[in-house]
Amino acid sequence: MSDDLPPTPDEGEGVMGLTEVDPSPVEETPFEFKEGYFPSSSSSPSPQPSRTSTLGLGSHGPAYYLYRVQKYSSYAFTIFASFHIANTSLIPLLTRSVYESNRYLLLTRPFYQSALTEPLLVAIPLVAHVSSGIALRLYRRRQALHRYGAESHQDRRKIPWPPFSGTSVLGYALLPFAGFHIWTTRILPVYMHGDSSLISLGYISHGFSLHPVISFAGFAALVSVGAWHTTWGWARWLGLAPTQITETDSRRQIVKKRRWYGINAISALVAGLWLAGSLGVVGRGGKTEGWIGREFDELYKCVPLIGKWN
Repeated sequence: MSDDLPPTPDEGEGVMGLTEVDPSPVEETPFEFKEGYFPSSSSSPSPQPSRTSTLGLGSHGPAYYLYRVQKYSSYAFTIFASFHIANTSLIPLLTRSVYESNRYLLLTRPFYQSALTEPLLVAIPLVAHVSSGIALRLYRRRQALHRYGAESHQDRRKIPWPPFSGTSVLGYALLPFAGFHIWTTRILPVYMHGDSSLISLGYISHGFSLHPVISFAGFAALVSVGAWHTTWGWARWLGLAPTQITETDSRRQIVKKRRWYGINAISALVAGLWLAGSLGVVGRGGKTEGWIGREFDELYKCVPLIGKWN
């Protein structure tokens, strides 16, 4: 996703000794699926016959489909995230008890962590979202090289890559935090014990009790980056991002500022509610005693960056 305004080209010569002009809004909406980007000279253009590519995908280019894969994959993952936030933050915030919250978690978790729903709501959408974003960026780079006619390696080095938007930067920053969380709560338990049935909110509380600094810092970063990336991404999909304003009069800057403050306010609200339950309640739940606690200890000893502190 890219929601930043394209940089203003410098005056004079651009890359490769050519005058650089502001191109089509490829950073926002690739020209392959912008209606009326090349308008007809006549006032009432005649309908064009539909065309089909060699792949049977219609007349649209790759950017059209990559953009939509990235967009609609986030829909499925948002469904999972909503259930997950409710179970791990909102319900603990209401019950004020890790033990009581675990009952709701164990009751609803099979609906979104089954062998069918977890790949459909988590694994496949996540891989599709990330890979389509990378592929879209590479495709836009290829378009830029073709536009400037770069043939040699020296010419390609002079042409800048498409700029990152703030939402994209947040998305790439979220990957290591989300990957670490998935490793510790899903992959490692299955690798060590054969399943993850013991993993509950008590497992998270146990980790906070063992390593409070690392746990609190890691979860705060995960939640904050995730909340801002998701909120700004949905603003982009809904056409509410500051760069998607249609006004052309003096109110443009006012509306732009209102949207910027509004989206950030919603991001802060989401992050605050998420942290209030996950850190304020689950993070202070304490260690799990007995044989289950010893199982948790063994798991955390195998976690990178944490195990060596034991």
